Amino acid sequence: MSSTKMDMFSTRELPLLIESFVSQLKRGQLVGSKTVAINTAKLLLEIVSRSPWEDIPTLAGLLKAVGKRLLRAQPRELLIFNVVCRVLHIVNEDYSSVEIVNEGGSQGKKKSNISSSASSVKKGSETPAMGLGQPGTAQPRNLGEQVAKSMDRTTLNPFHLKSLLIQEILDYIVELEKTEEEIADNAREHIHSNEIILTCGRSATVEQFLKHAASKVKIHVIVAECAPTYDGHEQARALASANIDVVVIPDAAVFAIMSRVNKVILGAHAVLANGGLVAASGSHMVAAAARHHSTQVVVCAGLYKYSPMFPFDDDRFNTLVSPDAVLPYGEGGLVDSVDVCNPRYDYVPPELVDILVDHTGGHLPSYLYRLLQENYAQAKDLAWNIQDE
Repeated sequence: MSSTKMDMFSTRELPLLIESFVSQLKRGQLVGSKTVAINTAKLLLEIVSRSPWEDIPTLAGLLKAVGKRLLRAQPRELLIFNVVCRVLHIVNEDYSSVEIVNEGGSQGKKKSNISSSASSVKKGSETPAMGLGQPGTAQPRNLGEQVAKSMDRTTLNPFHLKSLLIQEILDYIVELEKTEEEIADNAREHIHSNEIILTCGRSATVEQFLKHAASKVKIHVIVAECAPTYDGHEQARALASANIDVVVIPDAAVFAIMSRVNKVILGAHAVLANGGLVAASGSHMVAAAARHHSTQVVVCAGLYKYSPMFPFDDDRFNTLVSPDAVLPYGEGGLVDSVDVCNPRYDYVPPELVDILVDHTGGHLPSYLYRLLQENYAQAKDLAWNIQDE
């Protein structure tokens, strides 16, 4: 079979891959933040490698269209939004660093970057929605900067640009897969010998973080059971399997025991642009109790969980699950007379968070704007369009 026919066959498979992924999102078959992020990145990699695009604006349009499709399937899933924006940023950064050479060998005129090529961006999208400063890139202020910028560019033809983009996205997927291990490597800097640590609910990142610390020093862990899901029991079993001294307490006892705790370590489903958290239900109560007792709150979250969105509406990022765990349907008469809400997540305001730990180290919540600028700066206008539709 010729390469042209193979390309056509691969291109026909793309809609099937997208629809299959959308179906999994709608049915809730992708469980866990890391799973959603990695599968989203792999889908975007397939689009970059199989789609018959010839220029960067066309590729950006394809990625943007797929991003909108995924967000319509699961509008409350911030991780999809984050990964799409990050891939758009990677595309724009690679395109900005190269000069495109036509097949004949002549250099083509370099087109504008992704941000400026999005004709559908509204004037009002320059505002605090992304919180990443003014759109566009800063112009070099002197001749030295112009020469340095031109020397940084590499001359590539479109085929090599595609290969470069594929490699960059593959590196990003590897970064996602190794996030938990790399965050755990920072545990020794934040946890010391004989400390009493309190955590809440189930988090694979926190589990690896505590296990790595326990391999170096002796620690004591208290786990809030996180009713009504009782994920804390699963977390406690996982920690106990590593010979860590673990105690499970009911959520109502958190405030009473907080005075004996040295440090609170929480996981997060997402970290918003103002430093606030979308975390497991019950996390807000734990963080508020820690603030009252002046106990440090450390949040372990991968860089892919940092979102450029602000929490203008706390409920926009939350999900309501079945209230049967709170009030069983067997309570017939009582069920008909009350309304029961069972939110999956809590919003934890940034003033209750002391340190954010990712694979690059620990940061104050106030430094988050810089991390967002480095990872989403060039794609912020397109990211606004994706979320806005």
